[in-house]
Amino acid sequence: QVQLMESGGGLVQPGGSLTLSCAASGGISSNYRMGWYRQAPGKERELVATITGGSSTNYAESVKGRFTISRDNAKSTVYLQMNSLKPEDAAVYYCNAYNIYIVVPRLEYWGQGTQVTVSS
Repeated sequence: QVQLMESGGGLVQPGGSLTLSCAASGGISSNYRMGWYRQAPGKERELVATITGGSSTNYAESVKGRFTISRDNAKSTVYLQMNSLKPEDAAVYYCNAYNIYIVVPRLEYWGQGTQVTVSS
């Protein structure tokens, strides 16, 4: 059973930094694209960043240049380094794992989420 466990959320002042971690267990391999999504109150969940097993990355325009996604395949862990945080970055951040090589059945998993609050 695949499980994703996020950590690292918390309260930070505008302009500050946080690093989120997501530890995967239960069979996540480099075949999985890992990613971070976020959902603010009253808004839909949105993509923040993704990274493939080969370390190809994709970022939402709103976080480019401020956030960096990385992964350690040996540890089955993905990270999100967030710098220059803004109040609009506040949200629950979810870790995602999606197998890009198997279409049916769809193999996609979500973590429980970790809260990021940006406030002075």
